[in-house]
Amino acid sequence: MYQRDVTRFYCTIMRGGSSKGIFLMENDLPQDPKTRDKIILSIFGSPDPRQINGLGGAEMLTSKLALISAPTRSDADVDFVFGQVEIEKPVIHYDGLCGNISSAVGPYAIEEGLVKATEPITKVRIHSRNTNQVFVAEVPVKDGHPIIEGNYSMAGVPGTGAEIKIDMKGTVGSRTGKFMPTGHPVDIVEVEDFGPLEMTLLDVVNPCIFVRAKDIGKRGDEVPADVNDDQNFVSLIERIRTAAVARMNISNWMSSAPIPFVVFVSDPKDYVNHLSKKIVPGADVDFLARMMMLGKMHQTYAGSVTCVTGAAAVLPGSVVNEVARLAPGQAVVRMGHPGGVIPVEAAVTKAGGEYVLQRIVYGRTARRLMDGYVYVPNSIIK
Repeated sequence: MYQRDVTRFYCTIMRGGSSKGIFLMENDLPQDPKTRDKIILSIFGSPDPRQINGLGGAEMLTSKLALISAPTRSDADVDFVFGQVEIEKPVIHYDGLCGNISSAVGPYAIEEGLVKATEPITKVRIHSRNTNQVFVAEVPVKDGHPIIEGNYSMAGVPGTGAEIKIDMKGTVGSRTGKFMPTGHPVDIVEVEDFGPLEMTLLDVVNPCIFVRAKDIGKRGDEVPADVNDDQNFVSLIERIRTAAVARMNISNWMSSAPIPFVVFVSDPKDYVNHLSKKIVPGADVDFLARMMMLGKMHQTYAGSVTCVTGAAAVLPGSVVNEVARLAPGQAVVRMGHPGGVIPVEAAVTKAGGEYVLQRIVYGRTARRLMDGYVYVPNSIIK
């Protein structure tokens, strides 16, 4: 039994990579976008810094939404809409794509009977309605269900699990239509109240801006606590984004949107994992990368940005390639982030005078944490 002044909605909480999200079947919600978003905000408990009256985890990595539905494209098995739910504002960002939550969509679709399980690997073709592109999740299965246990470990997640491989090659040019929006591996862009700054501007899964740490007054081994309260630095990041958006020709952009992301990179060196407090040897990474999102440094590293960063690392002449320590033909790039090390398979070739992304694959683990009903006051729905 449940109270008459509330309406219940079926929901699932999934961990995908180092993020956690609330999964909802899109058809269970009202079609009107404003009413739908009011319900979702209530489910999360936003706006409130603790999200105490909802299921949100009060961190940007645990305040994520996945709307799932039947495919609207013939080349896909399932539709997926990602939403980044603000914590202290009544806002849901539907710009871009989360690579971590994306890794949980395949297992969810199989468990919900949307995709037939095929042993030993079920390939789930996922249509991202955020970008209108299709990516592929390779989910290990047994006896009709995704395998959870395994020996694959990833930074930011305790223990090990079964590896899910995500092939994001189909997400090139998500917002700009091009791998290299400007056609150059490096651009010199004038930043307000700063001056000219060398940047690499790429668009894979999500558009991203890469700068050298030293060029913006950083070492490259910083952790979130070092920069999150530095309003001068956060302001600089926003001015970099504004300047880069104009150069990348991203239309209908608003400064409140989380994309494009800014990443500052440096050469490999020993650094402290701010989660485990252990030293990560510089010999275990090819370069260091720190990602800024919504005015904060990412606690670890976004799966989506893992892809574009891997592509930047193997792109000759980029600022990432310049600082990276890579062997000729190296297929797996290891990036050191605040919470550890993340590998990604990346390959770029040159054809017809242009660089083409040939391969971009990363690994994640995911699992269902709970499912059941979440209750929303009817006053929210009216």
